[in-house]
Amino acid sequence: MDLKLILFCSMISIGTFLFWEFVAWFTHKYIMHGILWVWHKSHHTVHDHTLEKNDWFAVVFSIPSIGIFYYFSLVNYNPYMLAVGFGIFCYGLFYLVFHDIIVHQRMKWRPEKKSKYLQRMIHAHYIHHAKHTKKGCEAFGFLYAPKKYEPKKFTHKVKRQETQ
Repeated sequence: MDLKLILFCSMISIGTFLFWEFVAWFTHKYIMHGILWVWHKSHHTVHDHTLEKNDWFAVVFSIPSIGIFYYFSLVNYNPYMLAVGFGIFCYGLFYLVFHDIIVHQRMKWRPEKKSKYLQRMIHAHYIHHAKHTKKGCEAFGFLYAPKKYEPKKFTHKVKRQETQ
């Protein structure tokens, strides 16, 4: 493989990853808290279930990546489009680790050291979940939160139900 191709595909993957944060923010604000609140409401409701209707969004968001990987590797090979699929996949992986594992404790694991960035992201998500309604929420990003969400004193919520 050519070094230029590797570098260009890496930039495409990074760009796609960053763009997907905007896609996720937009979808979260206008679709999840809009017409598809019927799915997302389960995520803002305190419960003990392992799965929730909101998990269907993970399935829906994985379709572009799976489709791109399938089509551009088996049907019409294109390394640039595979880089797009990889960027989407990486965003989904980061979302899973940050949102489902670190914030919502769907698996009991948290990093020992919490950077200011991680504290701000978790705090912003806690603020988002302070409302259990379709309207009035803020902080719709998953991997980016403005500095205004930086907590003065940060504390983790211990139980999963506290994060819903």
